[in-house]
Amino acid sequence: MSEKKIIYGFHSITSRIRLDVNSVKEIYLDESRNDARMNDLLKLIKLHDINYHLSSKNRLDGMIPNSKHQGVIANIIENKQKYITVEDIVEEGAKEPLLFLILDGIEDPHNLGACFRVADAMGVHAIICPKDNAVGVNATVRKVACGGAESVPFIAVTNIGRTIRYLKENGLFVIGTDGETRKNIYQENLSGPIAIVLGSEGKGMRRLTRELCDTLVSIPMLGQVESLNVSVASGICLSEIRRQRTLS
Repeated sequence: MSEKKIIYGFHSITSRIRLDVNSVKEIYLDESRNDARMNDLLKLIKLHDINYHLSSKNRLDGMIPNSKHQGVIANIIENKQKYITVEDIVEEGAKEPLLFLILDGIEDPHNLGACFRVADAMGVHAIICPKDNAVGVNATVRKVACGGAESVPFIAVTNIGRTIRYLKENGLFVIGTDGETRKNIYQENLSGPIAIVLGSEGKGMRRLTRELCDTLVSIPMLGQVESLNVSVASGICLSEIRRQRTLS
């Protein structure tokens, strides 16, 4: 079973071609652009014999209103048989301790896209989000992710609490982030299998999610700003996990 989707932006489309060229069905290009970036993409399209159309900017704007498509839009097919679960990853195992990023109710697609970029850079095995009251992987997320949404599995679960319990039962240490907690991320042992949990923009983690965490940590804030964007916070936490693993 497959599903048609639209993606846009140079990074998003180039990454999709390189990772799964057969899923790219057709690409629409702004006929008025003749710069190096467009020419490089066109060479890649021709190399893989992908169907493409030269279109006016107005037509592209009509396909995705109010979006910065950069003059490149693609229709892709996603095979739902590739659906992956948390259990798949845990049971398969990995060469290093597992690392999950759990986002408890992120609603801004730009934040989720940025989290994908961080997760890809830091070697996260999957991003886990609730199915309800949270943004999914849409065209905006893919564009902001710059290829990260194609490389990092995204798992939308019905019940975050049940998923956290399953991870704990299978040896993962679940760490929640909370600005009010005295112990900070740099004081925690982060060398083993870990699921790091960040809450939604402004609201933080839900009560049950917080209660299920094995421990809570904060990010030291030395200036006047009271909180960080969720993607920035995830970058700080994941970078510290990666640093400690490099040292161990």
